Amino acid sequence: MRRVFTPLLLAGLTSLSATAAQAALPETATLYKNPQCLCCDAYARHLEAQGVDVSAVSDADMNEIKTRAGVPYGKGSCHTVKIGDYWIEGHVPMAALEAFFDEAPATAGIGLAGMPIGTPGMPGAKTEPYHVYTFSEHEAASYMTL
Repeated sequence: MRRVFTPLLLAGLTSLSATAAQAALPETATLYKNPQCLCCDAYARHLEAQGVDVSAVSDADMNEIKTRAGVPYGKGSCHTVKIGDYWIEGHVPMAALEAFFDEAPATAGIGLAGMPIGTPGMPGAKTEPYHVYTFSEHEAASYMTL
Protein backbone atom coordinates (compact mmCIF):
# COMPACT_ATOMS: atom_id res chain seq x y z
CA MET A 1 0.00 0.00 0.00
CA ARG A 2 2.79 2.41 0.85
CA ARG A 3 4.40 1.88 -2.57
CA VAL A 4 1.22 3.00 -4.34
CA PHE A 5 0.62 5.98 -2.08
CA THR A 6 4.09 7.55 -2.51
CA PRO A 7 3.96 7.79 -6.33
CA LEU A 8 0.42 9.13 -6.17
CA LEU A 9 1.44 11.74 -3.61
CA LEU A 10 4.42 12.80 -5.72
CA ALA A 11 2.26 13.01 -8.85
CA GLY A 12 -0.24 15.18 -6.99
CA LEU A 13 2.44 17.51 -5.67
CA THR A 14 4.03 17.80 -9.11
CA SER A 15 0.75 18.81 -10.74
CA LEU A 16 0.03 21.23 -7.89
CA SER A 17 3.40 22.95 -8.31
CA ALA A 18 2.87 23.23 -12.07
CA THR A 19 -0.53 24.84 -11.46
CA ALA A 20 0.93 27.21 -8.87
CA ALA A 21 3.64 28.35 -11.29
CA GLN A 22 1.08 29.09 -13.98
CA ALA A 23 -1.28 30.72 -11.49
CA ALA A 24 1.35 33.36 -10.73
CA LEU A 25 0.57 35.14 -14.02
CA PRO A 26 -2.26 37.65 -13.76
CA GLU A 27 -5.47 36.75 -15.61
CA THR A 28 -5.67 39.87 -17.78
CA ALA A 29 -3.26 42.07 -19.71
CA THR A 30 -3.32 45.05 -22.06
CA LEU A 31 -0.89 44.91 -25.00
CA TYR A 32 -0.01 48.27 -26.59
CA LYS A 33 1.26 48.01 -30.18
CA ASN A 34 1.48 49.56 -33.60
CA PRO A 35 -1.48 48.54 -35.81
CA GLN A 36 0.69 46.98 -38.54
CA CYS A 37 2.81 44.77 -36.24
CA LEU A 38 1.88 41.10 -36.63
CA CYS A 39 4.50 39.77 -34.19
CA CYS A 40 2.74 41.72 -31.43
CA ASP A 41 -0.46 39.85 -32.23
CA ALA A 42 1.50 36.57 -32.08
CA TYR A 43 2.86 37.53 -28.63
CA ALA A 44 -0.71 38.24 -27.48
CA ARG A 45 -1.73 34.75 -28.67
CA HIS A 46 1.24 33.31 -26.76
CA LEU A 47 0.04 34.95 -23.54
CA GLU A 48 -3.51 33.78 -24.22
CA ALA A 49 -2.23 30.21 -24.59
CA GLN A 50 -0.91 30.60 -21.02
CA GLY A 51 -4.40 31.55 -19.78
CA VAL A 52 -4.05 35.35 -19.88
CA ASP A 53 -6.95 37.33 -21.40
CA VAL A 54 -5.22 39.96 -23.58
CA SER A 55 -6.76 43.20 -24.85
CA ALA A 56 -4.78 44.79 -27.70
CA VAL A 57 -4.62 48.56 -28.13
CA SER A 58 -3.29 49.52 -31.56
CA ASP A 59 -3.83 53.27 -31.60
CA ALA A 60 -1.82 54.28 -28.53
CA ASP A 61 1.12 56.69 -28.59
CA MET A 62 3.88 54.11 -28.06
CA ASN A 63 6.41 56.73 -26.93
CA GLU A 64 4.00 57.90 -24.23
CA ILE A 65 3.29 54.31 -23.13
CA LYS A 66 7.01 53.44 -22.91
CA THR A 67 7.71 56.67 -21.01
CA ARG A 68 4.86 55.97 -18.57
CA ALA A 69 6.12 52.40 -18.08
CA GLY A 70 9.69 53.56 -17.42
CA VAL A 71 11.28 51.56 -20.25
CA PRO A 72 14.98 52.51 -20.47
CA TYR A 73 16.20 54.33 -23.58
CA GLY A 74 17.58 51.88 -26.12
CA LYS A 75 15.90 48.86 -24.47
CA GLY A 76 12.56 49.06 -26.24
CA SER A 77 10.76 46.66 -28.50
CA CYS A 78 7.68 46.71 -30.70
CA HIS A 79 5.07 46.31 -27.95
CA THR A 80 4.56 47.04 -24.28
CA VAL A 81 2.23 45.02 -22.06
CA LYS A 82 0.60 46.07 -18.79
CA ILE A 83 -0.07 42.93 -16.74
CA GLY A 84 -0.99 43.11 -13.08
CA ASP A 85 1.19 45.73 -11.40
CA TYR A 86 4.00 45.26 -13.95
CA TRP A 87 5.02 46.17 -17.47
CA ILE A 88 6.51 43.73 -19.99
CA GLU A 89 8.59 45.23 -22.76
CA GLY A 90 8.91 43.11 -25.89
CA HIS A 91 9.06 39.39 -26.56
CA VAL A 92 9.97 38.16 -23.07
CA PRO A 93 10.00 34.32 -22.98
CA MET A 94 7.61 32.53 -20.64
CA ALA A 95 10.42 31.08 -18.48
CA ALA A 96 11.47 34.63 -17.57
CA LEU A 97 7.88 35.77 -16.98
CA GLU A 98 7.12 32.85 -14.68
CA ALA A 99 10.27 33.45 -12.63
CA PHE A 100 9.56 37.19 -12.52
CA PHE A 101 5.95 36.81 -11.34
CA ASP A 102 6.93 34.14 -8.81
CA GLU A 103 9.53 36.50 -7.32
CA ALA A 104 7.38 39.65 -7.65
CA PRO A 105 10.37 42.01 -7.33
CA ALA A 106 10.08 45.69 -6.43
CA THR A 107 10.52 46.98 -9.98
CA ALA A 108 8.34 48.43 -12.74
CA GLY A 109 8.76 45.58 -15.17
CA ILE A 110 10.76 43.14 -17.24
CA GLY A 111 11.94 43.40 -20.82
CA LEU A 112 13.83 42.01 -23.76
CA ALA A 113 15.24 44.62 -26.13
CA GLY A 114 14.60 44.43 -29.85
CA MET A 115 12.82 41.59 -31.56
CA PRO A 116 15.09 38.54 -31.14
CA ILE A 117 14.46 35.62 -33.49
CA GLY A 118 12.98 32.58 -31.79
CA THR A 119 11.26 34.42 -28.95
CA PRO A 120 7.48 34.14 -28.50
CA GLY A 121 5.89 35.89 -31.46
CA MET A 122 9.11 35.97 -33.53
CA PRO A 123 9.52 33.17 -36.06
CA GLY A 124 12.70 31.18 -36.46
CA ALA A 125 15.15 29.32 -34.30
CA LYS A 126 17.02 30.94 -31.43
CA THR A 127 20.37 32.23 -32.69
CA GLU A 128 21.81 33.90 -29.59
CA PRO A 129 21.19 34.17 -25.83
CA TYR A 130 18.28 36.33 -24.71
CA HIS A 131 19.36 39.00 -22.20
CA VAL A 132 16.29 39.76 -20.12
CA TYR A 133 16.36 42.83 -17.88
CA THR A 134 14.23 44.42 -15.18
CA PHE A 135 13.57 48.14 -15.17
CA SER A 136 12.35 51.02 -13.06
CA GLU A 137 12.34 54.73 -13.80
CA HIS A 138 14.12 54.28 -17.15
CA GLU A 139 17.02 52.31 -15.60
CA ALA A 140 17.74 48.68 -16.54
CA ALA A 141 19.29 45.90 -14.47
CA SER A 142 20.26 42.46 -15.74
CA TYR A 143 17.72 39.83 -14.73
CA MET A 144 18.57 36.58 -16.53
CA THR A 145 20.02 35.15 -19.70
CA LEU A 146 18.13 32.40 -21.49
